[in-house]
Amino acid sequence: MTEPLFRTDPYLREAEARVLGLTPEGGILVDRSIFYATGGGQPGDSGFLDWDGGRIDVATAVKADGGRIALVPAEAGPLPPEGASVRQTLDWERRHRHMRVHTALHLLSVVIPLPVTGGQIGAERGRLDFDMPEPPADPAALEAELNALIARDLAVTEDWITDEELLADPSIVKTMSVMPPTGQGRVRLVRIGQGAEQVDLQPCGGTHVARTGEIGRVLLVKIEKKGRQNRRVSIALAD
Repeated sequence: MTEPLFRTDPYLREAEARVLGLTPEGGILVDRSIFYATGGGQPGDSGFLDWDGGRIDVATAVKADGGRIALVPAEAGPLPPEGASVRQTLDWERRHRHMRVHTALHLLSVVIPLPVTGGQIGAERGRLDFDMPEPPADPAALEAELNALIARDLAVTEDWITDEELLADPSIVKTMSVMPPTGQGRVRLVRIGQGAEQVDLQPCGGTHVARTGEIGRVLLVKIEKKGRQNRRVSIALAD
């Protein structure tokens, strides 16, 4: 399996790794990765790899068989051989924007306390789809409430529960269509706020900022009707 370094330290920008092999499509399998692998609506990270005698740009990272992560080259070129030591360097600005948007979407699910039917994260904006038969009466008030939560500069931390604990308390799962992955014995929870200041707790495998103040101001840019009961709410980073 690939050790997901992004999970223990989402602020890690460089790290060494060893090449485990190549996928049939030319992805580079590594034993440890700072590159987040595409999943949960969050894009895979980009950056580059250096090794003795070569360098290649990484376009994205994806999940591979056996719990491994494959780094996808941006273009055709020489690849590091199996067993080679490589230096991973992350496109930090892009990743950090994903972290800001992802954490903001968790807060959006707080100010709109309805079941979530889908979502997508980008470097500039993100969106959540809600089971929302009627449109919000005051979108400007929602934007103000969201930014007020961000401005509280709440701590963003993680916790872990067992598969059995998750099944015993399904109320912490906000997504209607996708259940968190189980079968590995435990599930990661992302908590926003501590103690009496806690505002959110939900399963999530993505990367997040350490405090909500790091998100900065966001804009509620669009609310679209998607089907009979679904509405898509899109937000964007103001800077």
